[in-house]
Amino acid sequence: MAKEEKKKTSEEAKPKVQGMIVRLAGRDINGDKRIYEAIGEIKGIGHTMAHALSIHIRDALGIDYNQQIGHLDEANMSKIEHAVKDATDSKIPSYLFNRRMEMQSGKNMHLVGTDLIVKVKQDIDSDIKLMSWRGIRHKTGQKVRGQKTRSTGRTGATIGVMKKAAKQVAAKAAEAKK
Repeated sequence: MAKEEKKKTSEEAKPKVQGMIVRLAGRDINGDKRIYEAIGEIKGIGHTMAHALSIHIRDALGIDYNQQIGHLDEANMSKIEHAVKDATDSKIPSYLFNRRMEMQSGKNMHLVGTDLIVKVKQDIDSDIKLMSWRGIRHKTGQKVRGQKTRSTGRTGATIGVMKKAAKQVAAKAAEAKK
């Protein structure tokens, strides 16, 4: 009986988990992950940016980034989401942002999630419209960043390439017809 009582008290001492899945910046994240790891799973945030954001969350918001993200309440989750979406408002160095000196506004920005996907698509479309070298390469479906194209990046059906076994089968079929 003593073991059962200890189990009950240890279960009661644990904070209630919000859920196994937590929604953060348009992404479903496992609630068992620490805040640092959970931030790193968002599209547009790498390891270095996740580390910088977690330090900002610890210093400015007073939330320990080693906590599991599922253990946070709604108020702290909204604070973290605001910090992730508005990273430019914090004291994070500008060289970590993914949109430095953006062409239209001239500002440093950091986009995450679908905002980043839409902005990249707009950039590609503007390159195509301007008929720049990159735009032409995007339009024709070729490699854009100067990679070699002789042996890689081939698409479509292969022509004139046969393996040894296929050649033998074709030769036997030709003999059988004669």
